[in-house]
Amino acid sequence: MNMEPRIKNVEVTEETITAHFFDGRVISVPLAWSWRLSEATPEQRNNFEIIGDSQGVHWPDIDEDISAKGMLYGVPARRPAQKLADE
Repeated sequence: MNMEPRIKNVEVTEETITAHFFDGRVISVPLAWSWRLSEATPEQRNNFEIIGDSQGVHWPDIDEDISAKGMLYGVPARRPAQKLADE
């Protein structure tokens, strides 16, 4: 029996990312936890695919991935460091 958390569906609003799991849990995290999703259009947010035997979600338009474990353990995505203009 696979005990890994598995995502059944995802909803993204202007404020939250909500994952519905096969085991009945529903987890919501702030949209701000994914800077890519928070900067995406509603169309880009709604274009996702469940990946890795339902253990993650991928948004191809913005190249964002969120894992079921990341949502359960509360791991926000970090924005990459910006390079200085003279580098």
